[in-house]
Amino acid sequence: MDAVTVRQLGRLPYQTVYDRMRGFTRVRTVQTPDEIWLVEHPPVFTLGKGGDPANILDAGQVPEVRTDRGGDVTYHGPGQAVVYLLMDLRRRFNRLWVQAFVAGLEAAVLQVLAQHQIQGERHPGAPGIYVPARQGAKIAALGLKVDRKGCAYHGLALNVAMDLAPFSQINPCGYPGLAVTDMRTEGADCSVHDIQSELVQALARQIGFTVREGRS
Repeated sequence: MDAVTVRQLGRLPYQTVYDRMRGFTRVRTVQTPDEIWLVEHPPVFTLGKGGDPANILDAGQVPEVRTDRGGDVTYHGPGQAVVYLLMDLRRRFNRLWVQAFVAGLEAAVLQVLAQHQIQGERHPGAPGIYVPARQGAKIAALGLKVDRKGCAYHGLALNVAMDLAPFSQINPCGYPGLAVTDMRTEGADCSVHDIQSELVQALARQIGFTVREGRS
């Protein structure tokens, strides 16, 4: 298995990391090793490329950033484990590479939740992970951009121990009234750092790579 460089970035503004992801992807070549970036963001609403600004009901003091990922609007904030995967999908998967990648991300989140006695589930046609015991509340969001070379960036966000109130200021992922939960609400006592580490290990099993620690 090949090695993926994992970088712990700490807490950084969304725009800063977004610009870095695009810059990394723009200059990478077929020889560039894949990377995973672990980060928390200060409060921010992000809107996908095809997202409807009307789904931001009341931004208040939370900044908004239009992005090039798929999906609609979501919220990032402290207490959320964000994992950005900068990967060459054509090199990594033989066929159906985007579908295989998304399936691997979702499976990794389900594994981590199960390790904390939280049952999650997929919803067909609505990427992410939901909690059936909470009437289908969303606990993890996925959003990707894949360029013409088959290189992906953006990734997944798993709610660990957040202030969930800002989700009421939007239609999460474009769905009015969609409930959102986090691992703390579901009874898990864990840190963002620990969950990020668990997600990396689960992704390594699902996608097939070894971990190489990188500088921040």
